[in-house]
Amino acid sequence: MEMQTKLPVGIENFREIRTGGFYYVDKTGLIKTLLENPGKVNLFTRPRRFGKTLNMSMLKYFFEAGSDVMPFNNITLFDGLEISKEKELCEEYMGKFPVISITLKGATGESFDDAKVMLRRIIGKEAMRFRFLLESDRIDDAERSQYKALVSMDKTGAFTMSDELLKDSLQTLSQLLQKHYDQDVIMLIDEYDVPLDKAYQSGYYDSMVELVKILFGNAFKTNDSLKFAVLTGCLRISKESIFTGLNNFNVYTVKDVQYNEYFGFLDREVQNLLKYYGFMEKYDVIKKWYDGYRFGKLEVYCPWDVVSYCHALRMEPSTEPQNYWVNTSSNDIIRRFLSRAKTSDRNDIEQLINGNGIKKIIHQELTYRDLDSDADNLWSILFTTGYLTQRSVQTGELTELVIPNREIQWIFIRQIREWFKWETEKNTEKLEDFCRAFLENDTAAIEEGFNSYLKKTISIRDTNVRKEMKENFYHGILLGLFGNMDGWDVQSNAESGYGYSDISIEIEEQETGIVIELKYAENASFDTACREAMKQINDRNYVEKLVDDGMITIRKYGIACYKRRCKVISE
Repeated sequence: MEMQTKLPVGIENFREIRTGGFYYVDKTGLIKTLLENPGKVNLFTRPRRFGKTLNMSMLKYFFEAGSDVMPFNNITLFDGLEISKEKELCEEYMGKFPVISITLKGATGESFDDAKVMLRRIIGKEAMRFRFLLESDRIDDAERSQYKALVSMDKTGAFTMSDELLKDSLQTLSQLLQKHYDQDVIMLIDEYDVPLDKAYQSGYYDSMVELVKILFGNAFKTNDSLKFAVLTGCLRISKESIFTGLNNFNVYTVKDVQYNEYFGFLDREVQNLLKYYGFMEKYDVIKKWYDGYRFGKLEVYCPWDVVSYCHALRMEPSTEPQNYWVNTSSNDIIRRFLSRAKTSDRNDIEQLINGNGIKKIIHQELTYRDLDSDADNLWSILFTTGYLTQRSVQTGELTELVIPNREIQWIFIRQIREWFKWETEKNTEKLEDFCRAFLENDTAAIEEGFNSYLKKTISIRDTNVRKEMKENFYHGILLGLFGNMDGWDVQSNAESGYGYSDISIEIEEQETGIVIELKYAENASFDTACREAMKQINDRNYVEKLVDDGMITIRKYGIACYKRRCKVISE
């Protein structure tokens, strides 16, 4: 195969990667392991962006009849990969089976009816891949009518299968394919839990559970045409809720040792990638930002982040690490947790942000109803969705949880700031009094108010975090508070004089300017830090821009912060 130079950013189709000259981290050993450990139904739960969809695509192209050969040069997609060494296994299984492959990522809607429309579309479009069934001489007219019903559409292009046929659709399609090929069907269902998540959020959870239970029951439990099935998702939804009665049902979570090398990048795989592209000098920073997840006994990197950052480095070698994972979801689960967190929970989060571990009982098998039944269950959700990872497992079923890396720490901090902003906005009178104290040069009121706010939030005192990052945390809190004041022109890191002031404010109506410099008070040395802040304001003439903009009254504040306390001086 030609030298691979492109990075597969956002590409989850195995054939596209293998035919398009993209770099591929070989995970085909999953195929052998799966075949050597047979289960009728196999569920893999991993956080998002850990290669689940690409692995499902890889399985499809390996097993599906006619999918293992590139159409233009007759080179097998799997040549040179680990699985190609297993000659007997490839001879027996490669390209020998009908495969039904769907993702339920789009099976969502604001209502149950909307979700069913999308589910019909997903299954109907998959059924249309097999239009040869209309001409097959191995199925009879009645069966041909069943297939037509699966792919029938109205004038708008919407699939019209009835609710009853929808419940039987996967079983019906697999029976037709089995009869045509005279070979049992392999079924691949990616993102199986997304419809349930959306249904829970939108208020039709019970209806969706019932539909999925019947759909899966027909497809997996009472389906004699099924060879085996593989499902993936983020959460392990309770077996009693949608997998009732399934025998030979295997679940592989982040706590299990099996298969963990096939989801995410191992350290040696990251090093090989960095050597290939000449980025080995970035190894330490990549490890700090994107490594740290522990699946079973293995430590793994988030592949989405590693590939995205390497792509950015190819565009601009001086690019600093960024948060790529945050852009793949709203991360509302953290805010939801914070809104319900007790004081002890917020103290636990503070310990996590500061690099320490906490010990919790993790429940891996939940229903969405369980999420709100007990606040402690949210620790389990944070764990299974990748916001926390395990450091070790203790006796008594306690799992030591930690934030895996700098990227996830950043997400927590951002969500904490947003939650804090929402909390402070609920008491507008207190907020306005606090901000007005800056106008009135009332340092005592500023100190009292800021200390009050700091007691409600979560401080950063991780010894591994740079002093600048700690200062930025308090900087962000103040910016959020000032942002609620009408008529205040608040600027962060604005150029003025001989540098950039932390915060500068212009209130034109009162012709007043405010400049603030924040310092982190190492070892609670508040007085020293305050004086250092004020000296910086004066030495670098941060008030110059305020004066040039016509501000008559100038207020200068040096603020020192440590943990949940502050000290303020003015001049």
